[in-house]
Amino acid sequence: MSWFLIVVAGFFETGFAVLLKQSESFTRLWPTIGFAACAIISFGLLTVALRGLEVGPAYAAWTGLGTAGTAIVGMMALGESVSVLKLVSLSLIMAGVVGLNLSGVTA
Repeated sequence: MSWFLIVVAGFFETGFAVLLKQSESFTRLWPTIGFAACAIISFGLLTVALRGLEVGPAYAAWTGLGTAGTAIVGMMALGESVSVLKLVSLSLIMAGVVGLNLSGVTA
């Protein structure tokens, strides 16, 4: 259950990063509200998940999912550039998260 919460929290982290960009420095109301809601939910889920997980691998998974998700949304929906180097780098981030989790973490 804790890992499921980390995955959901990672999606909300993606949401808050994208909405932060869309808020245009907190000058647009609805993206700002969306950012705040996603941030609170993401941090809340992370906090609950940490009750049953080691902080290092859990935080790496949360930030890795958020990083990869944000980059993918940027490339697919926001018109950001796509390159082989970006795709390889995202793969390396996810490989690092998997590696940390295979290092003996339980829960």
